[in-house]
Amino acid sequence: MARESAQQHVRQSENSAGAERSEPVLHQHTREIQPFGRIAKLPIALAEKTCLDSIELLNQILADSMTLRDLYKKHHWQAAGGTFYQLHLLFDKHFNEQLELVDAIAERIQLLGGISIAMAADVAETTMIPRPPRGREEAPAQLSRLLEAHEIVLKELRTAARLTAEAEDYGTNDLLVSQAIRTNELQVWFIAEHLVDVPLARVDSGTVSAR
Repeated sequence: MARESAQQHVRQSENSAGAERSEPVLHQHTREIQPFGRIAKLPIALAEKTCLDSIELLNQILADSMTLRDLYKKHHWQAAGGTFYQLHLLFDKHFNEQLELVDAIAERIQLLGGISIAMAADVAETTMIPRPPRGREEAPAQLSRLLEAHEIVLKELRTAARLTAEAEDYGTNDLLVSQAIRTNELQVWFIAEHLVDVPLARVDSGTVSAR
């Protein structure tokens, strides 16, 4: 009887131990392994100051690009009027392109040894793009707001492209010029053309010059 009781105790212990090993360890907290603003230098043949300067530039661009990305999604959801279908699709296309760009910028920051800005509250504190209203706006206002946001980002991108070229951070410079500037410029073109005031069904004969 005692032997059976001992065996049963062993089995219960084994079952209990097995369950404990398969359970997730929850509520773990510790100090940061790398504080924001500090660099974990990688051997990429760039001076630490060069990396820090590029990281600072990129994090500002990242915050504004994330804001622009989310502005596109807001307008995608809230589009209204006769151009709803076209703008609904265009806004989502641009959102996805900005999403790819945001990821590329964030990864470049990490590659330089920095910490990329990530959370919405931090982005809101950092971005230079004015906050839109929570409610729905008319399509022309949506388009104008997007163009203003793009211009803010493009000014930052051109400044950063010049500074990274001077610092010989060619990897960052290539990202800024080949991906970020070109993507934003192309999106500006697509958005701006929607604000050209031309007739939809009949030409304005009064504007035709006599020959």
